Amino acid sequence: MSHISNVRPETDAVISKIADYVDSYQIGSTEAYETARYCLMDSLGCAILALRFPACAKLLGPVVPGTLVPGGVRVPGTDFVLDPVQGAFNIGAMIRWLDYNDTWLAAEWGHPSDNLGAILAVGDYVAQKRRREGGAPLLIRDILTALIKAHEIQGVLALENSFNRVGLDHVVLVKVASAAVSTGLLGGTRQQVIDAVSQAWIDGQSLRTYRHAPNTGSRKSWAAGDAASRAVKLAWMTLQGELGYPSALTAKTWGFYDVLFKGKEFSLPQPFSSYVMENVLFKISFPAEFHAQTAVECAVRLHPLVKNRLDEIKEVRVHTHESALRIIDKKGPLHNPADRDHCLQYMAAIGLIFGGLEADHYEDAAARDPRIDALRDKFTMTEEPRYSKEYLEPAKRSISNALQVFFKDGTSTEKIEVEYPLGHRRRRKESIPQLLKKLEANLKTRYPDHRCGEIMDSFSDPVKFESMPVDQWMGLLAVRTP
Repeated sequence: MSHISNVRPETDAVISKIADYVDSYQIGSTEAYETARYCLMDSLGCAILALRFPACAKLLGPVVPGTLVPGGVRVPGTDFVLDPVQGAFNIGAMIRWLDYNDTWLAAEWGHPSDNLGAILAVGDYVAQKRRREGGAPLLIRDILTALIKAHEIQGVLALENSFNRVGLDHVVLVKVASAAVSTGLLGGTRQQVIDAVSQAWIDGQSLRTYRHAPNTGSRKSWAAGDAASRAVKLAWMTLQGELGYPSALTAKTWGFYDVLFKGKEFSLPQPFSSYVMENVLFKISFPAEFHAQTAVECAVRLHPLVKNRLDEIKEVRVHTHESALRIIDKKGPLHNPADRDHCLQYMAAIGLIFGGLEADHYEDAAARDPRIDALRDKFTMTEEPRYSKEYLEPAKRSISNALQVFFKDGTSTEKIEVEYPLGHRRRRKESIPQLLKKLEANLKTRYPDHRCGEIMDSFSDPVKFESMPVDQWMGLLAVRTP
């Protein structure tokens, strides 16, 4: 007699809740839609700026050079027209490349706008398909709805579930969220959303190896694009009738919990709504890992006091929070740009020396400046328990750092503390004018002035923008060959 039960179980509760949310939840928050519009704008700018960097540009385009896809996905800032799976990789890699798009910090860290790789690729494909078939157009409003829902799925799953503590990269949540909303955009049913999400959970998941010393490398810049691409592939297969796996999480021995999460079940401390989009963090000032944003802001404020006394510095004392110590407190040689933008000491040293931090500061040419490593060696890092506590408090979610510079003659600067970075919900009004400046500057790296004006104008009237067909807007972003 067999001891193995082959009774098909009920769908895992977490997967069912995701499917219910994608299939039927109505977003009623005006703030969420407004923030989603800013998120779309900011992510576009990040993607366009990334095209300046050869390490990103070389990965883009079709898998086989010269491949043409009728009715395919347009990749902003390029003349590529790709299938939706490869389009999701291209757009996702561009958005994430410079570590400059939005961020969500909780038990798990991540970048919810990474899901735009899948959302824009699928959205452009669906919009063109509907147009050819004479159907109702897919609108930017639909893209913003999908973006709010992807943020919510990724962010709520991240609140109390730490994937990094079991060695898994946060892009597993990009894959899950993108699979869910992509299936919805493609016209999938609730059951098909369940099936696609189950496929995402049982898929092979990325290790965090490429984000941490001594292996930090550029894969961390395209991992989200890879996850978005895989999500679209799984959604596509599901729409072709591929079945799902109802206990993908809870299956004894073989499920996600037992195999990859040390037997623990996920905690969902609140229902899915629009909380994450309303509270998401924008990177306004610096293309830097978010746990260092306030540290760099402190360093920039100290720059006038230290710029002419760099040789006199004895110690740079940093008070920070536990998550920063765990992932970006780094000593020793830094081997590439991906290594440098995940080193708090490097980023703060740039701020002290130059009074700012830009993407070019991570490149080899800038890193050769001997003053940077000389100053890095003078940093001491200390956890401030209050910072660690308030980092996780739902009402605060601060990302605090404090810097103080001590000189060899016994004098010191004042201790500069910044708890909430520019881009935090508490500084949203202050942030938006700077976000618009960031977007326009990034667009000008790729488009002529008249096209920049057209793109900026497309955002100016929120109601008109939301009613714009997706394929029309994606066409505006494409670079047309002569």
